[in-house]
Amino acid sequence: MIALNILLLGAEMLVYFGAMLALFRLRGTLGIGVFFCALGSLHFMETYLAAAYYVQLPFSVSLSPGSVVLFSGKLALLLLVYIREDALVARQPIYGLFLGNLVMLALVFLLRLHDVVPAPGVPGDIAFMDQLGALAVWSTLLLFIDSIAMILLYERLSSRVKRYPVAVIWATLALVLTFDQVGFFGVLHFALDVPLSAGIGGWVGKMVAAGFYALMLALYLDRFEMAGDPLRPRIADVFDTLTYRQRYEQLEVTSRLDPLTGVLHRGQLEPLGRDLVAIARKTGRPMSLLLVDVDDYKEVNDIHGHATGDAVLRQLAGAISESLRQSDHVVRYGGDEFAVLAPGVSHISAVALAHMLNESVTALALPDGVRKQTLSIGVATLPEDGQTLTALLEAADKRLYAAKAAGRNRVTGATGDGGLSDNG
Repeated sequence: MIALNILLLGAEMLVYFGAMLALFRLRGTLGIGVFFCALGSLHFMETYLAAAYYVQLPFSVSLSPGSVVLFSGKLALLLLVYIREDALVARQPIYGLFLGNLVMLALVFLLRLHDVVPAPGVPGDIAFMDQLGALAVWSTLLLFIDSIAMILLYERLSSRVKRYPVAVIWATLALVLTFDQVGFFGVLHFALDVPLSAGIGGWVGKMVAAGFYALMLALYLDRFEMAGDPLRPRIADVFDTLTYRQRYEQLEVTSRLDPLTGVLHRGQLEPLGRDLVAIARKTGRPMSLLLVDVDDYKEVNDIHGHATGDAVLRQLAGAISESLRQSDHVVRYGGDEFAVLAPGVSHISAVALAHMLNESVTALALPDGVRKQTLSIGVATLPEDGQTLTALLEAADKRLYAAKAAGRNRVTGATGDGGLSDNG
């Protein structure tokens, strides 16, 4: 029976952590909120199991799957969020759990005031929520402290031991889980008379779980994760102070931007384009390049002056950027020319995207006296138009020239036989 308990614990860790890693991997498609909701939905079960559900292990010790499987895994998943996103994202489920537990306590207080009609065969007593709710609040307070300590430990250890990520993650989790075991089990022992053997078993189980999760986390990061997402808006708190890495990344991002338009500057086109082309070739997915030229921008400068011209160009760049997906990139290619890199977008979809960009620009409310602006756009796509960034630029440039020669305010892409077609 003890051997079966051990096998079941291993299976529970594999199912729980594997499912959560899959949701995290899909955050670009489903949104990270789905991952956070799944993580938070298990918090009550985790607290209940930690207080009331224990399984027997060798040497007369016991442990709770809620503490060993769910809580240890949750901490490892928050570390993953920090590594791939940042502390400013990792704090969201921590704050959410804590505030949600406070709301739960308030609702339990109000529910106790009801004149209850018990359901047949089901007790209507919610007194068990008193201790369980208090434990949930205490556990999330500990989680807050755990997360701060985890970030500090991980940053310190990873800067010194870069070659052994599994060891770094395991040491980080093991130290934080040891602290948490003392804090959480101490309350269980004195408030609920949970035996000391359960505390010892829980600590041993958490050390093993830390190793298991560290190995899965390192394998996942190595096999599946790529470059991080763009930075997000933030508020100032202790996590903001801890996340010096994000401040560096913000400075790095700012240095890559064109100061007038706020999009990427010309120097970013080649390295970014090469990386996206390499990813597209490796994954077998398309990658489209749009070269965009503002048709009458010179006239704006000549008639209204450069101050107005700059304002109009900022508006145009903003309209183009806002019409794209988060995974697309806009580069200021020349004075009034832009390049759009659209990974995963087929040629037909890229042509449709180009039309949408033109519509967005045409709909802009420009300064008084400035006439509506239009775009000429040449579209090229990997693999049809080449396997390198240079080949895509050449194809898109030829099609942009054809669009302008045909009267401007149009999109030009490839025909089935490799010629040019006016899609405007």
